[in-house]
Amino acid sequence: KRKMLLPFWALSCVLLAFLPSHTDSVAVMSVDLGSEWMKIAIVKPGVPMEIVLNKESRRKTPVTVALKENERLFGEGALGMSLKNPKVVFRYLQDLLGKRIDNPQVELYKKRFPEHELVKDEKRGTVVLKLSDELHYSPEELLAMVLNYSRSLAQDFAEQLIKDVVITVPAFFNQAERRAVLQAAQMAGLKVLQLINDNTAVALNYGVFRRKDINATAQNIMFYDMGSGSTVASIVTYQTVKTKDSGVQPQLQIRGVGFDRTLGGFEMELRLRDYLAKLFNEQKKTKKDVTQNARAMAKLLKEANRAKTILSANVDLMAQIEGLLDDIDFKSKVTREQFEELCVDLFKRVPGPLFQALKAAEMTLEDVDQVILVGGATRVPKVQEVLLKAIGKEELGKNINADEAAAMGAVYQAAALSKAFKVKPFVVRDAAIYPIQVEFTREVEEEDGAKSIKHNKRVLFQHMAPYPQRKVITFNRYTDDFEFNVNYGEVNFLGAEDLRAFGSLNLTTVRLSGVGASFKKHTDAESKGIKAHFNMDESGVLTLDRVESVFETAVEEKTEEESTLTKLGNTISSLFGGGSPEPDNVTVQEEEASPVDGGEEKEDEPASKEEGAPIKEEKAQEKSEDAAQAEEGKAEGEKVEEKAEPRKKKDTKEQEDAGKEGEGQEEAGKAEEKEAAKPKSPKKAKISDEIIIELKINDLLDPSEEELNESKKNLLFITILTQLWFRYLMCSASTHVFLFLTQDKISQEEYRFVSTEQEREELSKKLSDASNWLDEEGFTATTKELKEKLSELKKSCRILFFKVDERRKWPDRLAALDSMLNHSSIFLKGARMIPDDDQIFTEVELSTMEKVINETAAWKNETVAEQKKLSPADKPVLLSKDIESKLAALDREVKYLLNKAKFAKPKPKKDKEKNTTKTEARKNATDSEKVIPPKDKTTEVKPVEEPPKDENAGKDDSSNSQSEPLELEGLKDAASKKKTEQENLESHLDDEL
Repeated sequence: KRKMLLPFWALSCVLLAFLPSHTDSVAVMSVDLGSEWMKIAIVKPGVPMEIVLNKESRRKTPVTVALKENERLFGEGALGMSLKNPKVVFRYLQDLLGKRIDNPQVELYKKRFPEHELVKDEKRGTVVLKLSDELHYSPEELLAMVLNYSRSLAQDFAEQLIKDVVITVPAFFNQAERRAVLQAAQMAGLKVLQLINDNTAVALNYGVFRRKDINATAQNIMFYDMGSGSTVASIVTYQTVKTKDSGVQPQLQIRGVGFDRTLGGFEMELRLRDYLAKLFNEQKKTKKDVTQNARAMAKLLKEANRAKTILSANVDLMAQIEGLLDDIDFKSKVTREQFEELCVDLFKRVPGPLFQALKAAEMTLEDVDQVILVGGATRVPKVQEVLLKAIGKEELGKNINADEAAAMGAVYQAAALSKAFKVKPFVVRDAAIYPIQVEFTREVEEEDGAKSIKHNKRVLFQHMAPYPQRKVITFNRYTDDFEFNVNYGEVNFLGAEDLRAFGSLNLTTVRLSGVGASFKKHTDAESKGIKAHFNMDESGVLTLDRVESVFETAVEEKTEEESTLTKLGNTISSLFGGGSPEPDNVTVQEEEASPVDGGEEKEDEPASKEEGAPIKEEKAQEKSEDAAQAEEGKAEGEKVEEKAEPRKKKDTKEQEDAGKEGEGQEEAGKAEEKEAAKPKSPKKAKISDEIIIELKINDLLDPSEEELNESKKNLLFITILTQLWFRYLMCSASTHVFLFLTQDKISQEEYRFVSTEQEREELSKKLSDASNWLDEEGFTATTKELKEKLSELKKSCRILFFKVDERRKWPDRLAALDSMLNHSSIFLKGARMIPDDDQIFTEVELSTMEKVINETAAWKNETVAEQKKLSPADKPVLLSKDIESKLAALDREVKYLLNKAKFAKPKPKKDKEKNTTKTEARKNATDSEKVIPPKDKTTEVKPVEEPPKDENAGKDDSSNSQSEPLELEGLKDAASKKKTEQENLESHLDDEL
């Protein structure tokens, strides 16, 4: 046994080493973060793309958090709390992210939720939600709580730790709003693989499941997404493209986006809520105004949500609320026509995002193949009616899950970005809605010698520019430290209200230091300008990676004498028309992009170009955007470069001509003469110095590292406090329940039967004292004190509960023991009846089993008799655990013998035919005079198959010939009888056991 334990233990360790540990997380998750709901999806080994169910087994969870004194509630629990105490429940946090206190969106939030107190953060100018003088939270902190809760749901569903996440955000989120979401995720301890636009996630989910339908022909699909808080229309082009790494793969490209920040289902519910409040006030059942009661308005909002859902499928409904105000019930009929009249102006805004998207994509409705509905608010019949009329098509597409498409697309992207999974490639080209440009000033000299300051603009990203993408802007005229600004470009496509809600158009001021020192350091080198490297990552967040000053200096090139083999190789190459190939016109350094403004700088450019007039967007076939920027930047000497610019192809026309038959040697000779005639240009080396960057954020100040750490500590403290509070509540509830049940038990008959009057009185007094202590001091008691009190009470009741529990177990345990004794005795009796020739059990085995049966029966009789002599209040001597031990010992012996019988092989039986041959041979040898003698020796051992045909011989041997068959028949009958008895015994034992 010891020898077998070590290999098994070693094998267990090897198997455990290959199991995924909690520290090395494999699963990834996505959070479709909507205004009202969030949908969570995971991917883990063996579970591809699954929606996470919350604690209520629902597939979507409200983005709601309730903050009480020592408790936090999320999801449905927090939503239910809004009916009791709306002041502590926070919803629709997206409207406050990345906003200053004077933003119109913040004013709208105050109007929608007047029960909340919003104050200004003096450091950042943002919003803080104030609960009390000590408790106040930023929207990022509240969102971090929600994200942390979403991770806990995903981890419970995946049964492992999860850290990597892809979060969806509205496509119209600007830089400040996107950074706010990233900060919230950082507070929650999540690693954000990507912020993906919700319309892009929907388009990815649509394309992944229709991969076979995508080909080289472009398909234009519009996704119209009307959710609870906003509406977004996106035009997506699907087609296959050739990639460098994976060959031909499907691709989606966002071509146009239109949106309305405040058009959604929630605004419809608010209209309906106010209408229901008006109906209740008109009934005049109370003098109070229902609109002034926060709890009553929360109940009306919940009923309005239900009414909107029902009216999407029915023409009317009966709205009713019990105890709306002052215990007065509300009941009124609402029709779909009334609902549509309340939202007339909202329905007029429905086609707006659609036409904005068409304008941004430079398309018409004829270019769009299909319009697909996404989002819960698109289920309103009037919305579909207005849309259908606007697009002029036969029907609207509804072939996608309107609620879960974004979550599923985002989790597919999470799996693609994670190193733990391998998915089929799907190229995603998202688009930045807001243009971004670089602005700077420079002192110039006029013709009359006067100096003036001129303002210049260079566009980094145009409207609907694809990302992720890197850009480089080069400043050629600065030789000393300077600064420039990164701002939003022309956003004239935004309406007046959207522009006010957009916030600051200024992003960042960049101050560069060390430029002058770099130029003084490289006085002998040629300056190639100051290059600023910008990156818009997969999340749509713009960053300035680095700034460097670049110089070139000539390097002396050492000439080396060619070896004999090199000369021979060149000669052979020229004979076959090779000649000396021209060098590739390709930039060797991948980090640097090729300049797009080839040509010398000109000082006499028109002033309009210097002022940075807007550059018209042209078709790719005619002129690229970067080429236009390059032409505009000639005057000032600044240029914008793209990282991913394609290299120039080698001109192979001369090589093809030189390779023609009969002309190879002549062309090669001419090329060598031209090459020898041209003076060789000196080899140049690149020198770059890192420039120190100082950033000043102008749109919305990010929290400092200390503030982020402080927020993390606060959230961790709240989480721990919530867990401790939950434990306290559980312990307090357990103590109360134990007291209640025990006081009820001691009055029951079975408990009175096993206890004395004095014991019951003492126990009842302890329970009463504990109950009084809970009522008086239990509210201030700690969790430790409650646990000690509960443990003390359980210890006092242990003997009483033990006696009752033992008496409950006796009947079943004793009946099982009697049955086992009976069956074991039958088995032992049958085993001893097996004939000696067929016996498979040894005498030691049978004796051992007989001893166990006798000892068990004796113990049972003695213990039961002793127990009967005791009083019911005495401690029992007949214990259920002892009965179970005896049962196990007896069962072990029986199973051992049964297993031996099951795998035992039958003993070999004698060959009857061979025995018959030997018997007849002996008879033949005795009566040899009466039988024809054998002719040779071989006939002596040959079986006698037939009796002799000689009549005399047959008569003389008649007595002997009949005796042998009778003897054989008797042996056969005896063997058959024994076999039948054994089979019957085994069958009986099987049935009994």
